[in-house]
Amino acid sequence: MNLVERVKGIILSPKTEWPVIAGEPGDAAYLFRNYVAILAAIPAVCGFIGGVLIGVPVLFALIGAVVQYVLAFVAVYIVALIVNLLAPTFSSQKNFESALKLTVYSYTPVWLAGVFRLIPALSFLGILGLYGLYLLWLGLPPLMKTPPEKTIAYTITVVICAIVVAIVLVAITAVIGLRRFA
Repeated sequence: MNLVERVKGIILSPKTEWPVIAGEPGDAAYLFRNYVAILAAIPAVCGFIGGVLIGVPVLFALIGAVVQYVLAFVAVYIVALIVNLLAPTFSSQKNFESALKLTVYSYTPVWLAGVFRLIPALSFLGILGLYGLYLLWLGLPPLMKTPPEKTIAYTITVVICAIVVAIVLVAITAVIGLRRFA
């Protein structure tokens, strides 16, 4: 898999890219090492640079970037587990490798939109990452074998669960005192 071609494919032509992805292996180590590790660095690094540019102490910005980077891996994995666990509820095929591919590639626009963290005043453009919801919706039928009439409900349920996961992860970092760095 060529990273740039995959990103272009999933962003610009997801309807044709998802069937290609469905036919590929979904090895977790490969996906995390060759896709998540690279793309999840975008918001972390840009947030670090943007924070330092507006006066956040370097150490705090660095800790925040590292925490955000690590939590990206955790969030993707947990959401993939949820996608897989919910599959039978929506008459879909339970398959963790497919759920992981679906989750990883659906997060692509979120990570790409992280570039706007370079200039904190443009951070609101991170909302462009919501394109990932559309990618999730398109990816459910080819990857999880979701029937068309169940796709919207499955998508909404996964999005709600992903929001809960994000809130829980932020709460955990706050409890252990790391939130001020992220």
